[in-house]
Amino acid sequence: MRKTGLFLLIMIAGLLLASPALAGQANDNTGCGLGTLLWEGKADGSVISQSLQATTNATSGNQTFGITSGTLGCEQPANIIKNDKTLAFTADNMDTLARDIAAGRGETLDTLAELMAFPTTDRSALYASLQVNFDQIFVTGDETAGLVLDRIAVLTL
Repeated sequence: MRKTGLFLLIMIAGLLLASPALAGQANDNTGCGLGTLLWEGKADGSVISQSLQATTNATSGNQTFGITSGTLGCEQPANIIKNDKTLAFTADNMDTLARDIAAGRGETLDTLAELMAFPTTDRSALYASLQVNFDQIFVTGDETAGLVLDRIAVLTL
C-alpha cells in the first residue's frame, strides 16, 4: 500500500513540474475553435485545461466552421475558393464539368475558367493540366463542388 501511495505522489509531483513546460503547447494540442477561445485566458497548459478545450471544440462541432471562415482562432486555407458564384456554378454543373475536364475543352470549362479569373492566354495550359490530372480532381466520383474546386486550386497554384 505504501508503494502505491509513494508512486502516486511521485507521479503528481512530476505532472506539477511538467505543466509549466507544457503550457505553450495547449493551442498546438487542442487546435483552434470555440473551446480554445473560451478557455484561452484560463488555460494553464494542464491536461485538465487542454481536455476542456478539446472537449468543447469537439462537442460543439465548430472547428470546421472556423477553418472555412477563418474565425475562432483558425486560419483559412490559402487555396479555398471564396467566390460563391463559382461554387454554385460548379455544384450545378458537376457532371458536365467532369466531362469537359476529361476532354480538355468545353463550354463549362470555359465558364469555370472565367469565374475563377484565369487569364485567357493561360487557359489552354490550364485545360491540359486539368485533363492530365483528372484522376486527382475526381477521385471517387462522389466529390462535392467545394472539394473539386479546392483540388483544382491546388493544381493551379
